[in-house]
Amino acid sequence: MSAPFELRFIDERAAGEYRSLDGSVRPLVDNGLARLRLRADAIGNPLSGRLQGCKELKFRSAGIRIIFRIMNGEVQIVEIVAIGRRDGGAVFHDAERRLDGRA
Repeated sequence: MSAPFELRFIDERAAGEYRSLDGSVRPLVDNGLARLRLRADAIGNPLSGRLQGCKELKFRSAGIRIIFRIMNGEVQIVEIVAIGRRDGGAVFHDAERRLDGRA
């Protein structure tokens, strides 16, 4: 049985953030991505403002966040918008810029 959700990165920058994750953090993120493939509609905290329609999956112990949104269509897609630390809201600003560029 295949996963209900297909994962995609919004752009190469988001994919690069994933590839550049430290080896100690990547297993946590991989686990989170596996959970998104199965239950993206049921997990994560909804965001507001310019990121309305997106959700955030937090890894508190590592200080990492995944910003994602669900794209409904023939296949339900979880689009990874940004992965990074919250440091001064950088991950949120990156996500906003990427979404604005796709408008």
